[in-house]
Amino acid sequence: MYCRIYCYASYPRGWRMAVLSLSFAACGFLGIYHLGVVEALVQRGGKLLSCVKACTGASAGSLTAALLITAPNKLEVSKDFINEFADEVRKQKFGALTPGYDFMLTLRKGLENILPPNAHEIAADRLYISITHSRSGENCMVSRFASRENLIKVLLASCFVPLYAGVKAVEYQGEKWIDGGFTNCLPVMAEGRTVTISPFSGLQDICPKHSGLSNLHISLAKMDVLVSIDNLTRLNQALFPPAHNIMKEINRSGYEDALQFLRREKWMD
Repeated sequence: MYCRIYCYASYPRGWRMAVLSLSFAACGFLGIYHLGVVEALVQRGGKLLSCVKACTGASAGSLTAALLITAPNKLEVSKDFINEFADEVRKQKFGALTPGYDFMLTLRKGLENILPPNAHEIAADRLYISITHSRSGENCMVSRFASRENLIKVLLASCFVPLYAGVKAVEYQGEKWIDGGFTNCLPVMAEGRTVTISPFSGLQDICPKHSGLSNLHISLAKMDVLVSIDNLTRLNQALFPPAHNIMKEINRSGYEDALQFLRREKWMD
């Protein structure tokens, strides 16, 4: 099994160098926010993307990282997929928890449709996926994939929330793995600067602005988040996707927040 554990470091905002990485937080159906960020970066952040050497993420964040590294031309297809996936889950009596509903099968079909045949080759040492060992609870960052199917299994493992997504953990190289967001939901690379992206308000480089008076922060699996009603609402939306019009607003928010970051740090094309 190829597994590498990193010592993490953080860098202040505004710090620029030639080596950049992008990290996308675990966030369930709020991955639609990440797609808004990617759209802004592709359209207006070419200078930044030219310096990006790797993308990393956990759970839904790993899916976005995989998209940006291997199939950025499938952005619209990915938006359609997440909206259709959300529609499908909303139709279930208890959402993804509805007995008999196969959450992971739908996700697999989406990955098989989006990832190119050589995705595993493109992703080698450029895509770092956070997964959690089901028994030991240890985090593992995977960045090499023997095949496209191997890559898909790692992505599925990174998204597997027990009971919510099913009862059987994902098997990868003879071991059982679950959602990487449990142990490291916003990975930071050891080298260079990692630009952190999250649909939850906090101290990330790209995230929604906090509109309340409280300034209480907590760390959840290595991601800083504000304790707020808005973030509690977002957590609920991550698991139980909101209506299509709200999903569209969340996507737009990701786009606008990314543009603000590009302007603030003078990366705008």
